[in-house]
Amino acid sequence: MELLSGKTPWERTLPHFPVYPVLDGNITCDCLIVGGGMGGAMASYRLSRSGASTVLIDKRAVGHGSTHANTGLLQVANDKSLTSCINTFGAEEGLLFYKLCREAVGKILELPGKLDIDPHIIPRSSLLYASFPEDVAPLRLEYENLAAHGFDAEFWEEDKIKEHYSFSKPAALYSKGDADTNPFRMLHSLIHKAHASGVRVYEHTKARHLEFGTDGVTCYTEQGRISAKKVIFAMGYETQEMKKDRGAELINTYAIMTRPLKKFPKWHEQSMIWETARPYLYFRTTIDGRIIAGGKDEQLTGPLERETRVLSQSQRLLEELEALFPEIKGVEAEFSWGGVFGTSRDGLPFIGPHPEYPHCYFIEGYGGNGTVYSMIAAELLSDILAGTARPELELFSLTRTTKPSPVS
Repeated sequence: MELLSGKTPWERTLPHFPVYPVLDGNITCDCLIVGGGMGGAMASYRLSRSGASTVLIDKRAVGHGSTHANTGLLQVANDKSLTSCINTFGAEEGLLFYKLCREAVGKILELPGKLDIDPHIIPRSSLLYASFPEDVAPLRLEYENLAAHGFDAEFWEEDKIKEHYSFSKPAALYSKGDADTNPFRMLHSLIHKAHASGVRVYEHTKARHLEFGTDGVTCYTEQGRISAKKVIFAMGYETQEMKKDRGAELINTYAIMTRPLKKFPKWHEQSMIWETARPYLYFRTTIDGRIIAGGKDEQLTGPLERETRVLSQSQRLLEELEALFPEIKGVEAEFSWGGVFGTSRDGLPFIGPHPEYPHCYFIEGYGGNGTVYSMIAAELLSDILAGTARPELELFSLTRTTKPSPVS
């Protein structure tokens, strides 16, 4: 699957990134991770800390799939609000999902001091603004639900928004405890640390054929064979080529990164910004004084069609950015790209086993919070593999019955 179109910015920020060999020969391990994206990076790092004999393979160079399109927002809040989660799954499970996200962001914020490559994880707040006047009442209800359960959020009226930003909106939620990151550096920092701790990493090594036995799985590559007791598939959106999830949908999404600004506009704490409209726009800053804008999601097309759409959609994102911050009118996008993006019908990721794949687990962090979901998956699956029960995994079951529900 061709995942990317256009020009992405991340590789230039780590010009001498680690490289790994191609597998040549036969090996054994406790756990094989297939996929060197964010899900595989999180899982390999977490398993390296548990002492499990682990192998990670990727058919590309690690970090050269969807991670290149990742815009690095790390938030407790989700595409699906806490209110909608409670309405869909019930109070207990809806709240559990949000608590798991909060714990995952907290664990991500602890990473920089533990890694040898700086992942550029920066603590941030988030502003979620009401796109339309009719969104104010649901936004206030969301605030009440968040506050009632101990989440750090404030409800801002129009005057307060205007006081802190260049724009005015009917209302907003201002939340603390989030972060942004350079996803390429973060991924490489995790895999580099995992490799230093004993995880064997092989690039340009494709899983061509799998045999499922009574005691494990045998994975055949072009030049070798891997015998594993367990397998974690962390192939991101390309998982849909292997097996179709009824509740999953793939779409196109777009993003830009501006040239460095000489001076930032009126932008409180350089918070991350997003909106209640669906599909939504989002905005963040970077460590080197740029702005990232993303959104304009649309129906999935082939890579050639998406390539032609990058130019027009990037111009629309620039216009949206200038509408929020008129003082930067004329800013240019140095990088513009489009990519495949996965969502789920009920708003939750897919994590766990599948009855048709014995001894195997899947990480499918579909939705706008994929990196946070990857941390959740790494924690849950590493415990499962170590023999510790994690009943929370049932929430993300690959065989759950999904149904359309509001994503607000």
